[in-house]
Amino acid sequence: MNQKLKLAIFNTQPPHLYFGGVERRILETTKRLSNEFDITIYSGTKKGFNKTIALNGTTFVPCHSTDMLYPLDNLVFNRTLSKMANSITADIYEAHTVSGYKLLKTLKKKGINKPFIQTIHGVLADEYIQSSKSVSPSLRLKFSNLFMRHLGTLEKQAARDANLIVTVSRYSAEKIVQLYTVPEKKIRIVPNGVDLQKFKPKKDCESIKDKIGVKGSNVVLFVGNLIPRKGLHFLIEAAKRVIKENKETKFVIVGDGPLKNNLVSYSKQQGVLDKFVFLDNISDDLLPDLYVCADVFASPSVQEGQGISLLEAQATAKPVVAFNVTAIKEVVKNKETGLLVEPDSYELSNAILSLLSNKSLREKMGHSGREFISKNFSWDICAQKMSQVYSEASAT
Repeated sequence: MNQKLKLAIFNTQPPHLYFGGVERRILETTKRLSNEFDITIYSGTKKGFNKTIALNGTTFVPCHSTDMLYPLDNLVFNRTLSKMANSITADIYEAHTVSGYKLLKTLKKKGINKPFIQTIHGVLADEYIQSSKSVSPSLRLKFSNLFMRHLGTLEKQAARDANLIVTVSRYSAEKIVQLYTVPEKKIRIVPNGVDLQKFKPKKDCESIKDKIGVKGSNVVLFVGNLIPRKGLHFLIEAAKRVIKENKETKFVIVGDGPLKNNLVSYSKQQGVLDKFVFLDNISDDLLPDLYVCADVFASPSVQEGQGISLLEAQATAKPVVAFNVTAIKEVVKNKETGLLVEPDSYELSNAILSLLSNKSLREKMGHSGREFISKNFSWDICAQKMSQVYSEASAT
C-alpha cells in the first residue's frame, strides 16, 4: 500500500476558529482529502489556540503569533515558521495568502527543495489598488492601505519563488500575471465552493427574522469583513433612497473588522442607523439561517478574488445585487441569478428596489442561482481539483 503524501498547510488564522473565506476553504478541502493525504495545518496562536488538536482527520498545530491586528500577527507567525523550518517535515508545502513567505525563503536557503504551493485568494496588490480609490481615506485607512501595499510586495515575491500558484478565479489569475509578472503556465485555477447541504433554501424565514429583530421587514443582507474594499459606504448611501421608497426594509450586516465604528457613524450621519442591524460574533451554525431570512443579498464590494458569500447566497436561493467588477462577474450571472451594476450607490439602490418590488423575479433568480452554484461550485469539486494540484506538485 502506498504511503500517504504529507501535506503542510500554513495560515495565520486558525481555520477552525475563524470563518473567513480562506479559513472555510482550508477546512472544507482538508476534511474531504484527509483519507488521501496526511495533512497538518500550522496556524497562529489566536483566539486561545495553543494546543495541538485533531479534527476531521487533520492535525492542527499552533505556532506562536500575536492575537492582535492582522499585519502584526502575520509577521510574528512567519518568523515562528521560519525558525521551525527543520522540524516541519512534509512532501508538499502550501501557504495561503502571505502566511508562509518567510518559511519559503528559509527553505530555499537551507536547500530544502520540496514543492511549495502559494495559494492566492484575492490578489493583495490589486486589493491595495482598488481600496486606495474606493473611499476618501481617513488616517487609519491610509495606514491600513500602506500595510496592504507591503503585503502585496511579499505576496509577489512568494508567488515568484513558489513552484505552483493556485488561485480562485480567472480574474485573479490575470492579475497575478499582470501585477506579479509570473508566467501563466505556473498558475492553476481552483474556485472555492459551498456546502450545498448546509446552505440551502428553507421556508421558515419569519421566525429567523424575529430572532434578529427584523420581523415583518424586507431584509437586505451583507456578509463579509468590514474592510475598505467591501464598499459598504455604497450600501449605506443606497439605503437612504431604498428606505424612502420602501420603509419596511432593514439592512443586516454580518461581519466584523476595522471599519465597524466608522460604518456605524456613517449610518448615523446618513440618517439610516435605525434601519441597520450590525451582527458580528455570530456562530457558524447561525450563518445559513441569516441567508434564509434575506430577501436580497447585497455585495457592494469593489474587488473580489471570488467571493464565497456570493456563492452561499445563491446556494440559499437568494437573488444577488453586486457591482459588475473583478471576479464577481464569474460567479453571478447578470439578470439570471442577480443584478450586476456599476459601482455607484444610486445604481445599487435601483437594483435593490427592483428586486424588493418583484417577488416572482426574486424567486426565479433564486432558483437559477441555486442551480448554477450546485453545478459549478461545490467543495467536493474544489477538493478534487486540489488533489490533482498536490499530485502534480509531488511529481515535479
